[in-house]
Amino acid sequence: MSISLSSHVLDTTLGKPAANMQLELTTFDGTTITGITDADGRCNQWQGFEFEAGEYCLRFYTKDYLLAHHKDAFYPFVDVHFELTKNGGHYHVPLLISPFGFSSYRGS
Repeated sequence: MSISLSSHVLDTTLGKPAANMQLELTTFDGTTITGITDADGRCNQWQGFEFEAGEYCLRFYTKDYLLAHHKDAFYPFVDVHFELTKNGGHYHVPLLISPFGFSSYRGS
């Protein structure tokens, strides 16, 4: 079974997806892959990277998005650290954001 990863960013203040947000994935071996959320706030394109078990960090660059939509941003970025396991299947890392708060969880 292969491992795959996706993310979805939702703006809880506006009640809509956060489009065009920059993301950066740091892999277990230190490789850095950049991405951007689409019009629906989703990102699942990782430049052909083959995921393996290990620890990863997904950085969401929230500042530019929040300033553009809310004129305020307490968090310039949000890092979500997580671990993928062997034969883990699909992993989904959602981020819920507002100018002064965020939360994340393992989605489906």
